[in-house]
Amino acid sequence: MKASLPRHIGFIPDGNRRWALLRGMAKEEGYAYGIEPGLELFELCRQQGVEEISIYGFTQDNTRRPSAQKTHFSAACVDYAYEVAHRGAAVLVVGDEQAAPFPRDLREFRTRQGTGIKVNLLANYGWEWDLRGLCDSGQLRSNPVSRLDLIVRWGGGRRLSGFLPVQSVYADFYVVEDLWPDFHPSHFQEALNWFRQQDRSLGG
Repeated sequence: MKASLPRHIGFIPDGNRRWALLRGMAKEEGYAYGIEPGLELFELCRQQGVEEISIYGFTQDNTRRPSAQKTHFSAACVDYAYEVAHRGAAVLVVGDEQAAPFPRDLREFRTRQGTGIKVNLLANYGWEWDLRGLCDSGQLRSNPVSRLDLIVRWGGGRRLSGFLPVQSVYADFYVVEDLWPDFHPSHFQEALNWFRQQDRSLGG
């Protein structure tokens, strides 16, 4: 069965640090340049009628990076979450809020806030942390997040990097070679066009 519009899309916005280095900037400076593309992508999803999107902010593994990078990518996540909430999104932040790297300003979003298009932002997220919820409470810690139909990754990488492994089980995976801060609306449209050509039998 050919696919139509994906109900839930995941985004891996990779390449911020490489983008900054190519422009003679410090690595950490690249994260701020990823906010506006994320807002533009959010608006495109809303216009298309996508019901839910999940976005990789930063992982528990990322918190091993230098402190300047941690400060900048945490700030970018906070700015993005508050802006999409202001624009009417139903925001949920998924990540270990008990650990120090989790931004305090995002704690209010650990339960979904709002009633518009669902936006799941992964901040201080780890796949092992997520799966341990099955032992601790009988359900994933990302349980409110639905199964993904499509995942789009910028920066040329061809790996999930621990992105919502259970929800990704039947997701189609589209790769954009351009670095994330060089986002263009055509990237999103090309991903949707490609998705519509896929056979979505889901194993049946």
